[in-house]
Amino acid sequence: MRFIIQRVTNASVSVNENTVGAIQNGFVVLAGICDADTHEIADKMIHKLLHLRIFSDENGKTNLDIKSINGELLIISQFTLYADCRKGNRPSFTNAGSPETANELYEYIIKKCAEEIPHVAHGIFGSHMSVSLINDGPFTVILDSDQICKSN
Repeated sequence: MRFIIQRVTNASVSVNENTVGAIQNGFVVLAGICDADTHEIADKMIHKLLHLRIFSDENGKTNLDIKSINGELLIISQFTLYADCRKGNRPSFTNAGSPETANELYEYIIKKCAEEIPHVAHGIFGSHMSVSLINDGPFTVILDSDQICKSN
């Protein structure tokens, strides 16, 4: 599982020119899922996501997590995070999870995050989406379960 996390001042996602999700201060999370991913892996990734201290405190230090600032989440499914570009110029996506596996885990991630964060918006799985955001910092972090799950 891979998360690309961008700290944002606001963001939205649209499908067919209709906004389906929007947030203010918080994270945009691009979530890539592979067939080897499980609920246990998702739980570890969610825990790390919700406890990342990358918001500034009163002294300007990145000491606060998303809950501390009453932040919001916008979660977008993105199979392209598993692009394999080693051969040729056209990426292969065979490492991405099957639509059934990925959608089930994507919905699980949204549900589990919503248990701790009051406002969790999301895109529509499998749709062509337009994502707009203002990256605050800019601040972008990559979480990969291959690293997160081995370090805990």
